Amino acid sequence: MATTLAPVDSREVLRCDHCHLVQFRTNNNLCRKCKLCLDSIEEEPAPPVIAPAPESLPHHGSQLQIAATIRNLRLRIGLSQRQLALRMSVPRTYVSKIENDKATPTLSSVERLALALEVSVPQLIEASSGNSTRAAEIEQLVKDEFIAEIMPFVSKLDAMQRSTFLTQVRDLATRPRRTV
Repeated sequence: MATTLAPVDSREVLRCDHCHLVQFRTNNNLCRKCKLCLDSIEEEPAPPVIAPAPESLPHHGSQLQIAATIRNLRLRIGLSQRQLALRMSVPRTYVSKIENDKATPTLSSVERLALALEVSVPQLIEASSGNSTRAAEIEQLVKDEFIAEIMPFVSKLDAMQRSTFLTQVRDLATRPRRTV
């Protein structure tokens, strides 16, 4: 079930009641994020507590992994899509399409992406190949005492709370705060 928010230029704006994504109504009437029907009346099951790592998601080739890698690198250095697009001299929508697996970056775009994300092209390709770096990060995060303590409570959060909380934890893990 979706909540109608407002019509915009003869297009209906909806918020998915399952994942809370605000979006225009799609042709196939499915949410762009969770792929559930926007008009479904029945109660949907709660999403999993921890989303699988991008490497374990089904995908066609390595495109999904490079999309996730670009998004992760962009977020890790604290750039918005607009800022990354400015660094690359491309429209913001192009960055969005790459990150959402709607467009395949050209070789020149990969070079500009690497430069804008402050990594080399081989590092960008290697990071998207699903190497053990991501597994090591997850293993280290799970060993943390704080994470072990809060794991039983995460399942009690709704989707919005869980997303916000996991973003905060991810930020703490990738950019630890300095202690005085």
